[in-house]
Amino acid sequence: MIYRSIIGFLSFILLVSCKSEYKFILNTPQKIQNNQELTISISEKNDKPIDSVQFSIGSKKIESNGTTSTLKINDFKLGKHTVTAIVFYQNKSEKVSKTVYFMADTAPEIFTYKIINTYPHDKNAFTQGLEYYNGYLYEGTGRKGQSYIRKVDLETGKVLQQKDLDASYFGEGITIFNNKIHQLTWQSGIGIVYNLETFEKEKEFKYTKSLQGWGFANNGEQLLKTDGTERIWFLNPKTFIEESYIEAYTNKRKVENLNELEYINGLVYANIWQQNSILIINPKNGKVEGVADLDGLKKEILKEQNLTDSDEVLNGIAYDKENNRLFVTGKHWAKLYEIELIKK
Repeated sequence: MIYRSIIGFLSFILLVSCKSEYKFILNTPQKIQNNQELTISISEKNDKPIDSVQFSIGSKKIESNGTTSTLKINDFKLGKHTVTAIVFYQNKSEKVSKTVYFMADTAPEIFTYKIINTYPHDKNAFTQGLEYYNGYLYEGTGRKGQSYIRKVDLETGKVLQQKDLDASYFGEGITIFNNKIHQLTWQSGIGIVYNLETFEKEKEFKYTKSLQGWGFANNGEQLLKTDGTERIWFLNPKTFIEESYIEAYTNKRKVENLNELEYINGLVYANIWQQNSILIINPKNGKVEGVADLDGLKKEILKEQNLTDSDEVLNGIAYDKENNRLFVTGKHWAKLYEIELIKK
């Protein structure tokens, strides 16, 4: 009898305790295009009273009208954001968070291409990075024991200068900044800086936030780096700290596996690993503004050589700013193409 009374008392205490607990629900859409207004609200599951609430998106505090806030998000970068509500009630507070994805406001424009010129390219080169600078092509290649940087004559494909990497490194993207060649390695977490004239290594730097090195470029002020995700990192060229990033998003989804990069007329051009296409990305917010379908170039190459689909794909973008020429090639491709992108 005593045992039953104790059980009954404990059940009563538990029931009262459960009824007195607050359960807050943060109401937001899962995805929203950045030309729409975002509405955030907080509610309690059983409609219990809330004293006040403080909303924020990341570190930015948002003004609220009671338990609801509505704001324009067009100034935010696209991608993953954390919406947080700090709820005040009964002299207590509780933090509630939810992930929201900001998408582009419009679909990307579609581009095709026209071949302007064709040049020879070393089909033994597993191209990871490509740059046009002062009349010459500079190329970085991958695979351990086969990685190097080289200077190449565009017209003939002749190698004018080459520096092999240590066999322990898998070379990745390159860019030329402040008269230095900068090169990434894939999984070693190390970047290398070379003297442009002598190709002698001057220093190494470590990745500070990303785990891998893929594509490399610069915008004249910062270094731009991909890591195989949807992110493009912006590095301080003096400290090599990855200070910020954007995420590549269309109006429907994120685009991962961003690889080789080129900065052209204020926009970022990016290869996608294992796809014969180029994305054109707004560097301010990550919006994918255009997609160039270059699959036809693969068909051109297949007329002359066999390719391994998973590996020997389009990779390599270089831009001649003075003459407005765009060059592309691929891993182990025997040709390098000068192309013109044409909006459909």
